[in-house]
Amino acid sequence: MSTEQTTAADGFSYTLTRALASPAAKVWQAWTTPEQYARWANADAGSVEMDVRPGGAWKATMVTPDGGRFPLTGSYLKVAENRRLVVGMDVPGKPEPLAMTMELAEQDGHHTQIVLHQTCDTAEERDMAEQGSTMLLDGLSAFLTDEASN
Repeated sequence: MSTEQTTAADGFSYTLTRALASPAAKVWQAWTTPEQYARWANADAGSVEMDVRPGGAWKATMVTPDGGRFPLTGSYLKVAENRRLVVGMDVPGKPEPLAMTMELAEQDGHHTQIVLHQTCDTAEERDMAEQGSTMLLDGLSAFLTDEASN
């Protein structure tokens, strides 16, 4: 896994890259199917709703390691199945959603490189978002490994 952190002219960015031992279609399915997403993303199982199309809404209640729960909502800004997903996250007090881009590049039919990228307004927001994205990638990697061994 590699991590790149940069400061853009209009904010603070991070890019996370990870190699996954699964084809892009399985990674996409894990990220865009409510039941699967809930299993690896630390979401309350019944709380995840996804309308995966440009303009479609999503919501999930995330569960923190200490048992806290916080609801998230947003919409899909761009959708290119098995290749690219731009997810907008609603942020209280901000007129525009905070966008995170997920890109998939299948390597050989059995491996996929996933890249997450996000630009935030402050270093603190970037660091929190990067920590959350790292946790997502850790959960996704473990989920895909478990699925492959079953």
